[in-house]
Amino acid sequence: MRSLLFIPADSEKKLAKGLASGADCLILDLEDSIAPEAKQLAREQAYAFLASALREHQRPRLYVRVNGLNSGLTEDDLSIVMQAPPDGILLPKSVNGASLQHLGALLAVKEAENDIADGATKIMAIVTETPAAIFNMGSYAGASQRLEGLTWGAEDLAAALGAETNRGTDGGYTLPFLLARSLTLFAASSAGVLPIDAVHGNFRDLARLRLECEEAKRDGFAGKMAIHPGQIDIINEVFSPSAESVAKARAIVAAFAAEPHAGVINYEGEMLDVPHLSKARRLLASIGET
Repeated sequence: MRSLLFIPADSEKKLAKGLASGADCLILDLEDSIAPEAKQLAREQAYAFLASALREHQRPRLYVRVNGLNSGLTEDDLSIVMQAPPDGILLPKSVNGASLQHLGALLAVKEAENDIADGATKIMAIVTETPAAIFNMGSYAGASQRLEGLTWGAEDLAAALGAETNRGTDGGYTLPFLLARSLTLFAASSAGVLPIDAVHGNFRDLARLRLECEEAKRDGFAGKMAIHPGQIDIINEVFSPSAESVAKARAIVAAFAAEPHAGVINYEGEMLDVPHLSKARRLLASIGET
């Protein structure tokens, strides 16, 4: 998944536009973008949208961001949307691997109640929204077979820290937030799941969005969250491997296959070892090649 677009679940207009956005995944939001008095309406509209969209043959993946486990609203969210059901649940304010296990237990009950295969509903988690969560990044590895990806966010963390801003004068993140970003990347890699970069909140600043995408791809992120359909084309473009990189990855895999007992090969004057092979295979897997 390269692009993951947040959509307030109480907006029928925005939900309809989301399907045409080109995003790889739509995240129907029941949390931060929904006022308390609109939660029930958002749940019902999320269910109606899911029930309709899931019948489409060509569609993005469909996730729902529920309210956090400490909100007292998570089970109410799941009781309605799991009747559809979505492809996965985005868990906000995740504290540690036990948070995934807690959500997984709730999902197992809802899957059984709705005749859904056990474990079919995947999980992504936002893992940097509280200071305590920063100290638990290593706990996600092996915590749940449902886990598909980890992502991070800077706004809730900034509020919790009492930070005046999370960005410096150059427009980039300040050091505390770069640390949270880096730890998310490490945690996802350790867990063997997709690392997804945070949203860029200024949807009109496409130059900064492109720069953030390029930096994220360089560092190892697989995709980026979005808050506006106008961000999707850039995200998809940057996170799609170039024809040249695909061709090189195929050649590296073929070169290692030709020398199955070699730990190191000479490829166009460069000595390559097993990490290079792993990187090439990951790139090919991202476009559906095994």
